[in-house]
Amino acid sequence: MLLDELEFKNEAVKIVAYLMAESARTAPKSKGEDDLEIVYADGDDLEEIARKMEKLALETGDKDFIRDAESVRKSQAILLFGINGGKPIGVNCGACGFGSCNEFKKVGRFDGKFAGPNCVFKLLDLGIALGSAVKVSAILGVDTRIMYRIGVAARLLGLIKSDVVLGVPISATGKSPFFDRSSK
Repeated sequence: MLLDELEFKNEAVKIVAYLMAESARTAPKSKGEDDLEIVYADGDDLEEIARKMEKLALETGDKDFIRDAESVRKSQAILLFGINGGKPIGVNCGACGFGSCNEFKKVGRFDGKFAGPNCVFKLLDLGIALGSAVKVSAILGVDTRIMYRIGVAARLLGLIKSDVVLGVPISATGKSPFFDRSSK
């Protein structure tokens, strides 16, 4: 059987996404506590996310939501990476803005684009996981970009439950659609 690359591109992207997810999952976590959530999206979910991003552009005045929605539409898939950061790890570092982890625990949570406050170590865990994931995509030659606005839209749509979410669109085309973008 002969297959043109275009006939298996989406399957190749899915395989890369799965490998990216596992690299993120096995990345080091503070105190060995894994509060990472990873969700794969493709097909109609991409258009749903893009439409929500366009609505957010109107609601917030941030026109870059429209620019990033176009990147979503040019993707074959998205990985959503989220972290639940509401439980401090107990080192009393103060990086969250509170004097101790006990003070952090007493403060009420708020919910907006993201939920907070968050333990800085949990946010670092998210960053390390994201770095591990996009490293895999670079090694395997698939284009990605870490995007805040995708995470906001996906979280508000309820596609992922984490407190803080970032999206990583994935593309296998002749030129990365995630660079040389212009604001609308």
